[in-house]
Amino acid sequence: MAGKGTKLIANNKKAYHDYFIEDKYEAGIVLHGTEVKSLRMGKCSIKESFIHADHGEIYIEHMHIAPYEKGNIFNKDPLRTRKLLLHKREITKLLGQVSQKGYTIMPLQVYFKDSLVKVQIGLARGKKLYDKREDIAKKDQRREAEREMKIRLR
Repeated sequence: MAGKGTKLIANNKKAYHDYFIEDKYEAGIVLHGTEVKSLRMGKCSIKESFIHADHGEIYIEHMHIAPYEKGNIFNKDPLRTRKLLLHKREITKLLGQVSQKGYTIMPLQVYFKDSLVKVQIGLARGKKLYDKREDIAKKDQRREAEREMKIRLR
């Protein structure tokens, strides 16, 4: 995602905590005018959202885009189902992987790439409790090492 002309709108840190991210894809999203204006103001949340497939198309559910304040009758339901735009070969590859036990598709980030709204989705495999504990232990060790280095440099 990093690069020129990108602006992060929403990030799903919980996905990295609860899942191993095997593969990442960039998808477009079908939006209406007032939703884009609301996204430009940063009013978006993907913490509770999930992705599912229906008739060979990929949809994102429970992605909350707050209604545009200056909008009127044109505002849409904040939690409506939105279609994601991917190439057919990417969809078939994802659906083939998801059919295997333990895999799911998670939204990772929502961002502007130049003037287009993009959603980064990841093919994810669930973590067990001991995996989460292991990650927390590694994080604590890294933090402690950084603290030691900071003290030594003084």
